[in-house]
This record gives sequence, structure tokens and C-alpha cells, in this order.
Amino acid sequence: QVQLVESGGGLVQAGGSLRLSCAASGRTLHSYGMAWFRQPPEKEREFVSAISWSGGGTRYADSLKGRFTISRDDAKNTVYLQMNSLKLEDTAVYYCAATHFGGISAFDSEYAYWGQGTQVTVSS
Repeated sequence: QVQLVESGGGLVQAGGSLRLSCAASGRTLHSYGMAWFRQPPEKEREFVSAISWSGGGTRYADSLKGRFTISRDDAKNTVYLQMNSLKLEDTAVYYCAATHFGGISAFDSEYAYWGQGTQVTVSS
């Protein structure tokens, strides 16, 4: 069983940056594919980014390419999401997720483990 805890969310002005962290406990993340999803207010959850078990493969939602960067540090059992040039529409609860498959799926149904989420609010 993997427990995931997100941190790093908060209130930031448009154009600013935040780095989210996802710390895992219970098991090492070494063999797990990891991802970030988000749920904007009154909208469905959507894919943000994923990273393979090795870190060698990454995937991003098309609208976020160039602004967001996913990374992992298996020694710290932590996954990160660096978010730059934040926009009002990036306001959402951000969730970290882990999959046994090790790949970079964008489908939330393939992720068995989820964190509780961290709120990111971008203001004008």
C-alpha cells in the first residue's frame, strides 16, 4: 500500500511559480508510474502530467507543455511538479497519483493510489 501526501499549494499571483511535492510512504516509488491530475472548481478532474518509473518518460497535457515540469527523486520517495507562468485557469485542487504499471498513462482509472490533494489558487 502506498500513501501519498501532496504539499506546496497555495495562493500565487498570475505569472508566478509554485512547486508541488508528493511524498510517498508505505512503499518505495521506484517501480511506480506517477502522475499529477487536477480538478478546477465545478469541473471534472483532468490529467496534468505523468512520469515513468525510471523517470525517462514524461507526458504533459497539451495546454501545459512548456510551463509545467514533472520530476521524481526516488531517493526521497518524492515526485514534484514545477509550475511556472501560472494562469488564472490553473486554479484547481492538484492530486498526485501512483500506478503499478510504471508507464505514463493519462487515464485516471489506471492509478490505484491517490493523495488527498493540495489547493492551488492563482489570483489576478
